[in-house]
Amino acid sequence: MTSNLNKQGQHLVIQQHLIRMKDSLRIALRNPSFLSGGIILIVICIIAFFPQWFTDYDPVAISAGDPLVPPSTNHLFGTDNFGRDVFARVIYATKIDLQLAVVSTIVPFVVGSLLGLLAGYYGKIIDMVIMRFLDVLMAFPFTVLVISIITILGNGLQNIFIAIWLVGWIAFARLVRAEVLRVKESEFIQAARVAGFGDRRIIFRHVLPNAISPAVVYATSYAVLCMLTAAGMSFLGLGVQPPTPEWGSLLSEGRSFIGVAWWMTLFPGIFMAVTGIGFSLLGDGLTDFLRAKGR
Repeated sequence: MTSNLNKQGQHLVIQQHLIRMKDSLRIALRNPSFLSGGIILIVICIIAFFPQWFTDYDPVAISAGDPLVPPSTNHLFGTDNFGRDVFARVIYATKIDLQLAVVSTIVPFVVGSLLGLLAGYYGKIIDMVIMRFLDVLMAFPFTVLVISIITILGNGLQNIFIAIWLVGWIAFARLVRAEVLRVKESEFIQAARVAGFGDRRIIFRHVLPNAISPAVVYATSYAVLCMLTAAGMSFLGLGVQPPTPEWGSLLSEGRSFIGVAWWMTLFPGIFMAVTGIGFSLLGDGLTDFLRAKGR
């Protein structure tokens, strides 16, 4: 009998969660910024994972007879100085840049949120150690630290990830810590302590869900920062190396021919800008949604 009641209770809880999720999704989709940003990023994801749907050209295949051909029906974005199809290179570069934006954000988001959670909830020596180390890192600009780490580790996609991971958690830790300091003094947290709940349950079931929102919103802006930073590293020759297509390296390759082959820099720049706008719109929509939900 007790087992049946427990199953019914769990079923009701799941149903309530599903109803709340549907209501939240319905509200979010009514927000034009959230909807526009979501549509842009869905299209970018489709391009990134299924590039063969959009072009038959090999992005690294050299055609000695077709260098610097302007945009045409055969080559929508023209060709570069090696006769490679620029449209194919931009399309295939989308996956790498999307990986740079998303993967470079997930690890700092998780690590920074956990450290900020521990520092804000426990305080005292844990807070002091984490925050003093964080203050030391914050004395150096983000880009300078990334360039320094890549210089030590060497060029390449993997080292860009490592450099951004080592530096990027700082902002997430500060955001989450500030929210935890506010949330942990709330009445429902005090009630949970009085009820005898352990720290782990209080932290992960009560504090974290109510303190993570600013970090989630910031993650969308941080993804744009990661993408631009990685593109900047490739532009400087510290990131993804030729002939692998990446938007930053495509811009670097095209700058020498900007006077005679403007398409080599224009189209990678447009794709980068549109992707950044997509993340920014999604972040604005999340901000509006969370603000409305908190009222």
